[in-house]
Amino acid sequence: MKSIRVNLSKLAGNISAPPSKSHTLRAILFASMANGTSRIYKYLHSPDTTAMIEACQKLGAQITVTNDMLEITGVAGEISLPDDVINAGNSGQVLRFVAAIAALAKGYSVITGDHSVRFNRPIKPLLDALQDLGAFCVSTKGDGHAPVIIKGPIKPGVATLNGSDSQPVSAILIASAFMVGQTDIMVLDPGEKPWVGLTLAWFDRLGIKYINANYEKYTVFGGNRINAFDYIVPGDFSSIAYPIAGAILTKSSIKITNIDVNDAQGDKKVIDVFRKMGAKIYVTANEIIILPSEELHGCDIDVNEMIDALPILTVFACFSKGKTRLLNAAIARKKESDRLQTITAELRKMGAKIDELEDSLIIYESKLHAAIMQSYNDHRIAMALIIAGITVKEFSTINNVQCISKSYAEFYSDMLSIGSNMESIV
Repeated sequence: MKSIRVNLSKLAGNISAPPSKSHTLRAILFASMANGTSRIYKYLHSPDTTAMIEACQKLGAQITVTNDMLEITGVAGEISLPDDVINAGNSGQVLRFVAAIAALAKGYSVITGDHSVRFNRPIKPLLDALQDLGAFCVSTKGDGHAPVIIKGPIKPGVATLNGSDSQPVSAILIASAFMVGQTDIMVLDPGEKPWVGLTLAWFDRLGIKYINANYEKYTVFGGNRINAFDYIVPGDFSSIAYPIAGAILTKSSIKITNIDVNDAQGDKKVIDVFRKMGAKIYVTANEIIILPSEELHGCDIDVNEMIDALPILTVFACFSKGKTRLLNAAIARKKESDRLQTITAELRKMGAKIDELEDSLIIYESKLHAAIMQSYNDHRIAMALIIAGITVKEFSTINNVQCISKSYAEFYSDMLSIGSNMESIV
């Protein structure tokens, strides 16, 4: 499937939330570092998952893949020096997490990725922190991006890094857990805090001791030898924001199952934002019910702690009275695409009135029309544009939608199952 054509739709029915990408990748990494054999059920099928599996295998983990389970025999904290280049694919999380873990090994590791990772996903903050702990690190292009060469082993100590992107912070936290001794991590400009919180929730689950001083300083007590575990991956709040928004904007009613409202995922806050803007959403312990809403209204939203929701919130704001400001969003420029620029450019093709600022968007209520749009190989841009397309008469076309498989491979079939008027173009 290369493109999708979409038209005005009325939705009804149930969807099971896809597995969380963030939890899937963390589960694979921690299981690979554990002592014994772990089993991960209901994992996300994704190119990012494949990249993490292959990276962990190069570091010594033994991983058996079946359709509904990953069986992982870990390295008990003693990784092998990779015998080949590690390719993170399109995953910034794999790039940063695996680079930090590779620095535990005595010797050189080389890590690269696809075009987006090599040019739009900076790794310099992590390299700075690893160098503080004794690693030799170099970006081969000299631009702070992959490919990178890392020589370990790192030792416990004090590391300082910029934390506007949460992934380097999580990466150095995880690596610190497996060094023998205490490591202090100083974070400048901490951002995306719930995603660091997700890593710390895994620490709590696995018995890794740490101190978190307001996300600005961490003390990690290393030398951990974690035990193998069984884990069922919960549903992904980042992904279900799209069908939820689709139901609200088409004045439809749907139900989302397979969610855990107590999970640490940051993007669950988007539910509260939708409600604040006038949506009728009812949440129980494990499901979300959306009912037809009346008038939506704009507001100011600090999106830093739910940054992956920025594309769909931009679409949502086009249907809200007045204006909506999405604030504190600079880090969105360093995702799979420059999301401030890409979502603005594509929605303007539909007639959206949007002001793009350096670290924010101002969106005015707009009457959208059909258009031909591009995904920029960004899964969240692609899904947001598809949702925009089901709100207007006449067919819109969104090109290069294969990228959706990164986080929500069943998005097309799920949207069809609840009544979306859409068709694939090979």
